[in-house]
Amino acid sequence: MTRAPSGTPAAFATALRARERLIGYWSVLDSPVSTERIARLGYDYVALDAQHGLLAYQGILASLTAIDTKGSTAVGLVRVEANDPAPIGRALDAGAAGVIVPLVDTAEDAAAAVAAVRYPPLGRRSYGPMRSALRIGPVPAEAHAQTVVLAMIETADGLANVAEICATEGLDGVYVGPSDLRIGIGGASSSDPAVSERFEAALVTIREAAAAAGIAAGIHNADGASAARRLAEGFTFATVSSDLVHLEQAAGHHLAAARATGQAQ
Repeated sequence: MTRAPSGTPAAFATALRARERLIGYWSVLDSPVSTERIARLGYDYVALDAQHGLLAYQGILASLTAIDTKGSTAVGLVRVEANDPAPIGRALDAGAAGVIVPLVDTAEDAAAAVAAVRYPPLGRRSYGPMRSALRIGPVPAEAHAQTVVLAMIETADGLANVAEICATEGLDGVYVGPSDLRIGIGGASSSDPAVSERFEAALVTIREAAAAAGIAAGIHNADGASAARRLAEGFTFATVSSDLVHLEQAAGHHLAAARATGQAQ
């Protein structure tokens, strides 16, 4: 059973590290008002996509502020643009409760991500929490307890090294990027059914590696039903679709319904 969301970074970090089931939503649009509404629906987290999404820094800052609105059940995570201390530090300083770090291929990559999230002596994050100090920390030890770091497994190398990645000290979890992973294992596209059996086997490998290391295992999903399936299989957190996809789907659905009446052509 999924836990009741609390909307606080400390509670979220505790639940994620305890491998409790968590459900999140993905945001690619620079639309703080809509992000604010999503954050009030009951999701445990809303992840802002700064890698492939349409948000610059000001959009990330405004959206994190919106996620922290009165009535929010969610915390804000940021999928940063790269495994680099600068974007990781900026996301955390803006108030992110954690970062999702892309393209982690080795244990060394994972260790670098952890170091960018933690202050010395545990890491190399520069101190300047700006907005985050209002909700997270600001004492370094408190920030460490309340902030999570998740490594994306989305390449052939990441899959091959997943056990070592999961064993990285200080890493809170791994997160499957299914589109890249499917391509990485030989798929001709992000949805190529020809590699589905290999893809499902890869997911088992990732889940089992995370479980053996005692860390969280998450995955992105096209819809809520798929998220439920992955949680039932053993993933501990799952993200649902994205705001841009749902906007297009809803608009298309209503257009089809309107045209079906014969009132519009």
